[in-house]
Amino acid sequence: MNEVNRPPRVGGWTRFVTARPRLSLLVALVITALAVLAGSGVADRLGSGGWEDPDAESTYATKALEREFPASQPNLLLLVDAGDASVDDPAVAAEAQRLVSRLTGEKGVVGVGSYWQGKSPALRAEDGHEALIAARITGEEKQMGETLDRIAPEFRGAHGPVEVSVGGPVAVRHEMQTTIQEDLLRAEVIALPVTLVLLVMVFGSAVAALLPLGIGIVAILGTNAVLRGLTEFTDVSVFAMNLTTALGLGLAVDYALFIVRRFREELTGGAEPLAAVGTTLRTAGRTVLFSALTVAVSLAAMLLFPQYFLRSFAYAGIAVVLLAAAAALILLPAALVLLGHRVNALDLRKLLRRGRAKESDGAAAASEGKGWARTANLVMRRAPFFALGTTAVLVLLGLPFLGVKFGTADDRQLPSSAESHVVQQHIRDGFPGSPGGGLEVLAEGRATQAQYADYKQRIGALPEVLRVDGPLLKGESAYFTVLPKGEAVDDPAQGLVGDLRATEAPFDTKVTGAAAVLVDSKDAIAERLPLAAAFIAIVTLLLVFLLTGSVLIPIQAVVLNALSLTAMFGAVVWVFQDGHLSGLLGFTSPGSIETTLPVLMFCVAFGLSMDYGVFLLSRIKEEYDTTGDHEEAVRHGLQRTGGLITAAAVILAVVMVAIGTSRVTNTKMLGLGIALAVLMDAMIVRSLLVPAVMRLTGRATWWAPGPLRRLHDRFGLSESDGAPEQAEAEERDKVAVPG
Repeated sequence: MNEVNRPPRVGGWTRFVTARPRLSLLVALVITALAVLAGSGVADRLGSGGWEDPDAESTYATKALEREFPASQPNLLLLVDAGDASVDDPAVAAEAQRLVSRLTGEKGVVGVGSYWQGKSPALRAEDGHEALIAARITGEEKQMGETLDRIAPEFRGAHGPVEVSVGGPVAVRHEMQTTIQEDLLRAEVIALPVTLVLLVMVFGSAVAALLPLGIGIVAILGTNAVLRGLTEFTDVSVFAMNLTTALGLGLAVDYALFIVRRFREELTGGAEPLAAVGTTLRTAGRTVLFSALTVAVSLAAMLLFPQYFLRSFAYAGIAVVLLAAAAALILLPAALVLLGHRVNALDLRKLLRRGRAKESDGAAAASEGKGWARTANLVMRRAPFFALGTTAVLVLLGLPFLGVKFGTADDRQLPSSAESHVVQQHIRDGFPGSPGGGLEVLAEGRATQAQYADYKQRIGALPEVLRVDGPLLKGESAYFTVLPKGEAVDDPAQGLVGDLRATEAPFDTKVTGAAAVLVDSKDAIAERLPLAAAFIAIVTLLLVFLLTGSVLIPIQAVVLNALSLTAMFGAVVWVFQDGHLSGLLGFTSPGSIETTLPVLMFCVAFGLSMDYGVFLLSRIKEEYDTTGDHEEAVRHGLQRTGGLITAAAVILAVVMVAIGTSRVTNTKMLGLGIALAVLMDAMIVRSLLVPAVMRLTGRATWWAPGPLRRLHDRFGLSESDGAPEQAEAEERDKVAVPG
């Protein structure tokens, strides 16, 4: 029966979201305004750390040292440059002592020490022209930032014969947080107008193009309010705001593209607006719901890790996904009912059609689809070639990841011109034993001076130890400072952590420091990674089964999605670890990848790949339910969604590239890496590999054992418009068993 002759079918959900469309939009406007108020100032409450395991030995030792020995954990470093003079020059020493006295009197600053007090070689540059003043700023992260803002201008700059620069971990974190906020604003300024232009190119109509943008803004503002609320109960990373913007725009565009495109198809077929909305929600709406669930599942896996950096992305990602889906399934239908055929108004592409006959929307869609149909036919005729060829290319692109080295996020995340980066680089290049990057050994329990001396001698004899200072005692606790010979977190330093922990002592020992935090973080991720991967795989298999009713398709989806990420991981190592293109992209390579980044990028990129996979599979399933012709279903699915998926991927990639313009290396890596993964998935995996593999598996693709078929018949959902006809059910039964 043609759509034009079919009586309008309006389901309960359609009636609910379209009963009072003006009221629905007004309520949404009020809620959005409240979200703006609730989310205001959220960036100032977000943290810039969160890479450590809160239950690790190093975390326990760090907190104990902060409590008992504040001077053992300096987070503020003042680099004192004497110019051509020596730091031991009387005038230089006198000015440095005045600076130490002033810093000691500052509120919120404890544990002030300097080279000029103890003449420690670790605090004096090897050339004798620079030395350090070290201190600790106390309080929570926000309080530390406020203290730094207050005192830094008083100490930075020229002071008599010396020049002072401000650095240290607290300065790095504060500068990173400020830089991220500035970069995010610039990314939004870039992404929003470019996204609007691309949407106009996709839809033609300016009215239709504004709808996805509106949905994205609602999702972003709503998520900011959610994050603001979460900061009252838990730590949230400032990096999560980048994901909020990227996913808010990207997924809103995806969902709105899918729904608006289907709505316009129904209008072109002769349906009235209300009936068109009903059909759209029963078909594309179900797909959007499944897509949101698959993305949310991938992001939820990060909740299994203890680091609040990863958990923050789960909070932000799940919130923005659900809000984008809710807006697309509630607000967008109300807007479409009100707009009706005016959704095609303000066709800005008319300027490009001067001198040519105007194409109708249906003709334009058909013309676009023919190219994808030809692609599908070509791929399926040469299925073995495309399946093996694309797989080989993807594996080859991923090979650099075999050489990955994990490290910590440090000052090199910032631009080379950033003050805290400059200070730390001077320390790396000119000071012995990486001061500020050593290891601390906390000793708890009663001990004699002889026992302390014996322990100090034994750890001082370890191969990678440059020097051991201490012990400093307080009650029944003491601590030693161990300076490694090389970099603070290189492989020998990480090995030294194990050696220190294995060294017997007559008291309880706990090791902390940058290398210890890295070792514990790697262990925590390695311990929970199999559980997170199993969670994603099992729930994804279940969701795709409920969508398709097939046993093989969910397995294909998981394997091909994982394969689509190889290029991203290979590029991350080749570019950001090995430093290729660092000059072009404007970053300093630390020679390693921050430990949590691959986990984050996998969860986000896998979810987005499933997003596009669901769009394609749902349309293939719809056609297969209608015709029972496997190859025609694959061809039709790619024809109907190929352009849509590519457009959505390009728009999302633009948003991620805008995020990738950040001056912070981790954010740059996240944005550019996921942009690459999205484009590879849409243009290679969905366009070539999926149709090739489905052609090779043939009608067995749809096989499922009897109990699972009945389970799907009862609980499954698909993009089919209504129940399948009896003939279609009989056709499915014919392929119930492979062969």
